[in-house]
Amino acid sequence: MIIRSTLLVLCLLTACAPRYKGPVTDHFNGKKFVNTGPPVERQGGLLKWLLHRDKGPWLDNPDALPGPKPATCVPGDSVVITFVGHSSFLIQTDGLNILTDPVWSDKIGPTKWLGIKRRRPPGLRYEDLPPIDVVLLSHCHYDHLDLGTLRRLASDFSPQMVTPLGVSYLPKKVGGKTTRELDWNDRLELLPNLTVTATEARHFSNRGMGDRDRTLWAGYLLHTRFGTIYFAGDTGYGDLFPKIAQKAASSESGAIKLAMLPIGSYRPTWFMAPVHMSPIDAVKAFNDLGRPQSVGIHFGTFQQGDDGLFEPQQDLTKELLNQKIPLQRFTVPTEGKAMVFKK
Repeated sequence: MIIRSTLLVLCLLTACAPRYKGPVTDHFNGKKFVNTGPPVERQGGLLKWLLHRDKGPWLDNPDALPGPKPATCVPGDSVVITFVGHSSFLIQTDGLNILTDPVWSDKIGPTKWLGIKRRRPPGLRYEDLPPIDVVLLSHCHYDHLDLGTLRRLASDFSPQMVTPLGVSYLPKKVGGKTTRELDWNDRLELLPNLTVTATEARHFSNRGMGDRDRTLWAGYLLHTRFGTIYFAGDTGYGDLFPKIAQKAASSESGAIKLAMLPIGSYRPTWFMAPVHMSPIDAVKAFNDLGRPQSVGIHFGTFQQGDDGLFEPQQDLTKELLNQKIPLQRFTVPTEGKAMVFKK
């Protein structure tokens, strides 16, 4: 037991991110990154949550079947989005194949024996992926940045991997190809038909025990011929969404046409609200963004919060009905089922 505990501590210490060095900004104090806007105060800490957990039901479904093999190429007048699980999506448009926060591993964490087990299988077989051009990484948490998956992608496709400030050392560890790291509002022209803008998010970062907030967290605007696609990454609710909508509206691809917004890992709200949106918060963000066609993300794969497997969808439906918003305007995806949106 002592040996195992010692190994655990060593794993958590060696997993720590190197300290980022850069100019002081409104969200970097010279040592750590911070969230902007009015703070959302917690009414208790981690120990209070762990001692009073009220987990909703999660049904294991190991027999869930992956979806069909995706098309290799989707034209620019449409976008096809396929849910892999959690925040992992395949986005296809204008001949491009883009993955967000890809995780195909059965468990996420610093080691194979320490981590959170996947509760539902990936919606697509890794072997069925089309050639991947770009990988968008929102931050360094294990449920969003999985080195085992990135190693396979780097070896098989050599895609461009996009990261926020301080995060690129991780994909580089496994042979990933990166260019410059992005700060909030930085733009990067990846390909002639794709430019991305990193966007503000309200979250935190760490990979080990001693690297809290050493690296940045972000979402992304994807500027395409289809229009602007917004991937929010992992974020709590705040005053950032009107700013993101304004940033998109002033871009060459125009106002946000399709938004991918988190809806899970939100209970208990007194603990999770600073870093995760509830379905009610997600609808607030939807309204702030100008009510674009939206898709729910960050749910249904890893049991992290106390919300049950079906609660995010149920609570989202209730809130949409309460605000008399057509349910098809903010949909909850099914693993492996391609969602097609026309220009």
